[in-house]
Amino acid sequence: MTSRDTILNAIRSNKPQELSLPVIDKEAAITYPDLYAQFKNVLEAIGGECFEAGSEAAALELIAGWEKGETVIQTLNSVPAGLPGRKAEELAEVDTAILRGLLAVAENGAIWVTEKEMGNRLLPFIAQQLIIVVNEEAIVPTLHQAYEKIKVDETGFGVFIAGPSKTADIEQSLVIGAHGPCGMKAVVIRKH
Repeated sequence: MTSRDTILNAIRSNKPQELSLPVIDKEAAITYPDLYAQFKNVLEAIGGECFEAGSEAAALELIAGWEKGETVIQTLNSVPAGLPGRKAEELAEVDTAILRGLLAVAENGAIWVTEKEMGNRLLPFIAQQLIIVVNEEAIVPTLHQAYEKIKVDETGFGVFIAGPSKTADIEQSLVIGAHGPCGMKAVVIRKH
């Protein structure tokens, strides 16, 4: 018997007992009296910014007033021609990406964006600044509720985005924008 076989047999003989997945009591899940306030508080605590607008037009007007740099790609209403096939080298100069979020999670400040809304799956990670517009009605309390709503088999690639890129593993210093956007703003459309 080879040493490889000895190692594999040892692994096979020491497999832990299989356990069934836990049953999650969704009735006992975390709830928040104000989903928007919770989402905003968490997003801001993790380095993002959160704004509200009364309509999509008001959201676009708000965004228009922000400094966005020379190269801005906006996919709110349609994906610009040629964007899906662009490579990283062609997107490297993107200053700001403005995208639509389909779902937001109050417990962690994350927003669900699919490749359809991105236009190109590199866009939210390569832009220097990221702006995501999401409807208040799309905010759910927890990731458990979010997972019940997303349909990856229909939409394909998607990602939860929460705040700007950050890491603290380099000399134990927090670095913002190390491997993604340096800033993230969420605009929540609240129709009161």
